[in-house]
Amino acid sequence: MKIYIDTNIVIDVLEQRQPHVQYSGDVFLMVIDGQIDGIISASSITDVYYIVRKSRKDSRQALNAVIDLLETLTLVDTTIQDIYTATVSPIEDFEDAVISATSQRETADYIITRNTDDFVNSPIPAISPEDFLIKYGN
Repeated sequence: MKIYIDTNIVIDVLEQRQPHVQYSGDVFLMVIDGQIDGIISASSITDVYYIVRKSRKDSRQALNAVIDLLETLTLVDTTIQDIYTATVSPIEDFEDAVISATSQRETADYIITRNTDDFVNSPIPAISPEDFLIKYGN
């Protein structure tokens, strides 16, 4: 199974955001254990760097977080076709529409996010980490 991991899930883990880190972290453990394939886009990686650098006020820590992510998740590109698909998407938020288009092209089974309502019109279903673990966790 292939899942797209939204930025908010990554930040939950990196910043140990309570109470979300428990479920988000367990999804990451499933990726690390090879139970599922986790993907993330290059644009999300830059967002992660920005948020971690701003939070920790340390660019080296932010770069190390990015390197750790690259060792855990598969980085996928966002193509020009993904952007065009997003421009005609029924998803209101453009960034979410791009994630949906990228996830669809990459044949992801789910988008893991805490903002599932943002992806109601996505062809790839969005699911919260908690609901994903209830459905597929051990």
